Amino acid sequence: MTTLTEASRQWSTRPDEERFTSLPAMLAAAEYSRQHSRQAVVSSRRLQAVPTDDNRGILIEGPNGHGYAPSHHAFGQLATLVQAPAGYLRQLPAPMAADCINYGLQVSRDVEDVGVLITRAEHEATGSLRAATGPKYGRVWNSDVIRALIERFGDGVTGPFKVPGEFGRAVEITKANTTLFASDRDCFVFLADEENRIELPNRRDGKTGTLARGFFVTNSEVGAGALKVKTFLFDYVCKNRIVWGAEHVQDIAIRHTAGAPDRFIEQVQPALVEYANSSAHGITAALQAAQAARLDDKVGDFLSKRFGPRVAAKMQHAHTLDEGRPVETVWDAVTAATAYARSIPYTADRVELETQAGAMLDLVR
Repeated sequence: MTTLTEASRQWSTRPDEERFTSLPAMLAAAEYSRQHSRQAVVSSRRLQAVPTDDNRGILIEGPNGHGYAPSHHAFGQLATLVQAPAGYLRQLPAPMAADCINYGLQVSRDVEDVGVLITRAEHEATGSLRAATGPKYGRVWNSDVIRALIERFGDGVTGPFKVPGEFGRAVEITKANTTLFASDRDCFVFLADEENRIELPNRRDGKTGTLARGFFVTNSEVGAGALKVKTFLFDYVCKNRIVWGAEHVQDIAIRHTAGAPDRFIEQVQPALVEYANSSAHGITAALQAAQAARLDDKVGDFLSKRFGPRVAAKMQHAHTLDEGRPVETVWDAVTAATAYARSIPYTADRVELETQAGAMLDLVR
């Protein structure tokens, strides 16, 4: 078992305007942004930074001479493009920062194509530059992701999959407790089915326990991160939106390369359909089969073959500390692996190991 904190980090840091109480409301905001955005590929030589009239900021002008204010994220991308530290440039007077960016764009770097995403709302005098990526960046729009979720799971506040309650109890969804977030940089969705819980005999200390199904979906239109889907079973979600007792954690990640939009259609959407249509009975049968699949004296070999003898020994020790008994079944082996994963400091390594642990359940399906 492990604890998932991604939703809690989102919940604790998002301002009010980035919080939504339903998927349709979230989609409306994403659609509005998309309708007022335009993407293009421009030669780096055709881009120029100019200070604003008050010298308190900079604008990026393109071939048409219109200026766009870079977002915090886009400014960092520009700094990377011209090989200058973004933090240092932000401390400089605007005219000097513009000169440094222009030197990188016009002189020191070879000419290259830049993928830009610009947005100008109807009421804005100056538009914004939201992204400066490579020319082959494969943008998956937040609106496409959210629409796919609505098609499979509904509005996110009614039906089986919705914003999770608190300690397993349903609560009214407000901006204070929502798990639906979106900004001009990224979006994050956490939905769970806490009504159709999966009953699992002998889960802890010989006692029957129940598990809910949940998933996270994250995406960034501007290159701040990959499109990711994380599915899992869990005990409950607390008021701070921490997921407790997570099991069988599985991940799909798609980098925003040229084929990303097609891979979203071919990989992520079918995975969401399967997850939405999967019956609790099928999951229960797999977990019960894992509990019944005894390893006996083959525990060491079973874990060593997958994780190496050194890590296998640490996993068995972690299971004994958590459960008060040695590893006996495939289910225990999964629990042992996720217990050990909690000690891994790096998220990517931890997620990789948890995914390997979840795959062991497939051996008894």
